[in-house]
Amino acid sequence: MLTSSPSERLWPGGDVTFKVAVAQIKPKLGDLQSNLSVYEEKIGQGRNLGADLLLFPELSLTGYFLRDMVPNVALKLSSQEVKRLERLSRELAFVAGLVEESSDCRFYNAAVYFEGGEIRHVHRKVYLPTYGMFDEQRYLARGDRIRAFDSKFGRMALLICEDMWHPSTPYLAALDGALAILCPSTSPLRGITDGQAQDDNALYWELINRTYAQTFGLFLIYGNRVGFEDGVGFWGGSEIVDPFGQRISKAKYYEEDFIIGEVAVDSIRRKRTRAPLLRDEDVDLTINELMRIRGRPSNLKDVRASEDLRVKRKATRNRRGAAGKNKRRKQQK
Repeated sequence: MLTSSPSERLWPGGDVTFKVAVAQIKPKLGDLQSNLSVYEEKIGQGRNLGADLLLFPELSLTGYFLRDMVPNVALKLSSQEVKRLERLSRELAFVAGLVEESSDCRFYNAAVYFEGGEIRHVHRKVYLPTYGMFDEQRYLARGDRIRAFDSKFGRMALLICEDMWHPSTPYLAALDGALAILCPSTSPLRGITDGQAQDDNALYWELINRTYAQTFGLFLIYGNRVGFEDGVGFWGGSEIVDPFGQRISKAKYYEEDFIIGEVAVDSIRRKRTRAPLLRDEDVDLTINELMRIRGRPSNLKDVRASEDLRVKRKATRNRRGAAGKNKRRKQQK
């Protein structure tokens, strides 16, 4: 029986195009209702500009440096606020950034994809930074999966900010059939150098956005925020990058902005035809080597312990086999 790859199951093909927008906003820390009003305004703006899909930044419903406020602003997916977002998605599909509360009272930095009046996909941030100014893992639980999902625009994936700094995540998304990666972000200014147009953070983000888009032959939609929280500034610079690494649209640095660009699905085909890297990817090789790396003994002591365990298990099997034979002989007599 023939089976299809994930991307084949929902590949729009042909001359399909749609418009993607990014709302580069400055959320108010801990003010859900105010930020919900901004969402409504930007969704209306997107609809008026003819957008089909809108990306909001990471934690843009709550603000970023929440710390002990996390339980106060967390939303269950059955909450009235989320129901309100579902209704708004009847007008325009969008990605919201919020704190999700699970049924077992865990709190997640989540990106939620809304389409057609319902939730179609939830991504819980996998990599929670705890270095420098960041302290997410003290207040939030980690997600445990990377999954592409089907939408009316084709197969997509959500990755949140720090997730993208780990090359395994866009790799997995691409292998799972994603034609576009949507990345809500809250990236601060870091590494300012005299004579340099942008800070180091901005330069690195722009580099990996182009690199991942070109390497995996997909669209990269990056949505950052602006403004200040606790004296920390956010640089903005949201962008939409095509599979050839070319910018379709670029937002201003340091200021609120709203950008929109056209996604032509056929450009994915052209890129992947010229550079069929995903076609040639040896998934079994990757899995086998990762299993080897994950399972290999870390030192000689572990090697000996592993060998001792193997010998003991073999001896146990032999004893059980001998006992079974003796029992059958007695029964035969």
